[in-house]
Amino acid sequence: MRLIVPALAAAAVLAAAPAALAALKPGDAAPDFTAKAALAGKSFEFKLSDALKKGPVVLYFFPAAFTSGCTKEAHDFAEATPEFEKAGATVIGVTAGNVDRVAEFSAVECRNKFAVAADPGAKIAAQYKAVLALKPDWSDRTSYVIGRDGKIVTAYSNLNPDKHVETTLAAVKSLAAKKG
Repeated sequence: MRLIVPALAAAAVLAAAPAALAALKPGDAAPDFTAKAALAGKSFEFKLSDALKKGPVVLYFFPAAFTSGCTKEAHDFAEATPEFEKAGATVIGVTAGNVDRVAEFSAVECRNKFAVAADPGAKIAAQYKAVLALKPDWSDRTSYVIGRDGKIVTAYSNLNPDKHVETTLAAVKSLAAKKG
């Protein structure tokens, strides 16, 4: 029992800890990056500037593959991928946790629908101000929509995965409506 109480207290502190505020605001330039990624279990190199040539990019950071919240969020993004694609957007998940498992995560939990990139040491997450306050070597749960011009359109940080798809999809649809 003595071991369980401190573990539960630590989990409660981590869950209640404020997410790092998304310092990149709408209108800010999105830092370009290249990362080892996987789609449907197959490795490739993802480059943000190349993806932006095709349309807006939904860049979402998540703490660690195969954890409950990250799995739920991946399922939600996978289910909504056709809507993102219809609006011309590319979805990419990025994690600094469990980077050795991104290929498996892309196939199993992302259901072969969108790519996941590894961010060892949270270097990309740090550029986007998307690191966990209590565990700065891991990504926070922060989602960005980046316009074709390389500027942040929307930024949303919340450890709860429930509103990330809704928030980013609304922004992507708004961009598509302005274009059309």
